[in-house]
Amino acid sequence: MKDLQIEKLIKAEEKRQKSVVNLIASENYVSDDVLKALGSKLTNKYAEGYPGARYYGGNEVVDKIENLAKERALKAFKLSKKTWGVNVQPLSGSPANVAVYLALVPVGGKIMGMSLDHGGHLTHGHKVSITGKVWDQIAYGVDPKTERIDYDVLKTLAKKEKPNLIVAGFTAYPRKVDWKKMREVADSCGAILMVDMSHIAGLVAGGAYPTPFKYAHIVTTTVHKTLRGPRAAIIFSKTELSKKIDKAVFPGMQGGPHINQIAGVAVALKEASDASFKIYAKQVIKNAQALAKELQNLGWRIVSGGTDTHLLLVDTMSQGISGKEASDRLESEGIIVNMNTIPNDRRKPMDPSGIRLGTAGETTRGKKEKDMIALAKRIDKILKS
Repeated sequence: MKDLQIEKLIKAEEKRQKSVVNLIASENYVSDDVLKALGSKLTNKYAEGYPGARYYGGNEVVDKIENLAKERALKAFKLSKKTWGVNVQPLSGSPANVAVYLALVPVGGKIMGMSLDHGGHLTHGHKVSITGKVWDQIAYGVDPKTERIDYDVLKTLAKKEKPNLIVAGFTAYPRKVDWKKMREVADSCGAILMVDMSHIAGLVAGGAYPTPFKYAHIVTTTVHKTLRGPRAAIIFSKTELSKKIDKAVFPGMQGGPHINQIAGVAVALKEASDASFKIYAKQVIKNAQALAKELQNLGWRIVSGGTDTHLLLVDTMSQGISGKEASDRLESEGIIVNMNTIPNDRRKPMDPSGIRLGTAGETTRGKKEKDMIALAKRIDKILKS
């Protein structure tokens, strides 16, 4: 590389990544093949539009790449193209979610989504996001005692507020979601059911977490978390909604797609369809559960009492340590986590009561349950020192 400054910084980041234990639940490590696709000359091509309907010439090759990515997306989640459409052009998860709302919810309409402090995402209608400025969020949360979703309470709220669309999904909810009950809630008020499976997509593809496709009208997902792909997003939609979704993505939200990114998505989806990926997905959950159990044994309160996924929330204030302080202490010792609110948190998001831990990245690196037990002991020692 001729730009020595950037080359030096890239090498510094590579060194940092190799030297730390990464427990960021939103991160993972892609294969060399995904990196090759991202760094290819596909980045030179402008492909505004969709396969067979581009606004520029010279797209005969990239059309095949985008169509292949769509085919592999359906295969990875065992879907039929007769009932499901796929859009692989969203640049990331946030614009993917916004595109769905733009397509299906009138301006000022109601989006029912999990509140941020209970585990939802900014784009599920939070007031600081554009989704909370253009649309009206009806927030739901978890039961204060069990810290799990109470579907009867949800149904009562849905019938009262009559949202246009209900988002079932999370960034910090460690338990299985009952997709059937979420569909019943949506049907009770005539709402569209959208599932944001960004965090659990790899677990679903690997058969380690229940699939939402039997019950959802729309499923959005990022690709870079448990699915172990590039930073990108996919929108799955029932075929009767697909034209609206496609128009919302382009020209409604974006111009030309990043073909190198789409090629990386296609590579990751092929990898996720391999038998070895099922072993990986199951190990991710085993590792998270081992980490949660050992931390509990050491006296730490785990939100909801455990986890069914790749992530867990630790109530650090139960030991008199704020989430920010815990995150800073761990980072100083080479363990990377993120501070995180916990349900009904009384502290501010920039200095919350907990931390979020995820095992997808370290599982990619080959860690097993015994490593998680040792890691829990190390975390405990650092935070209590």
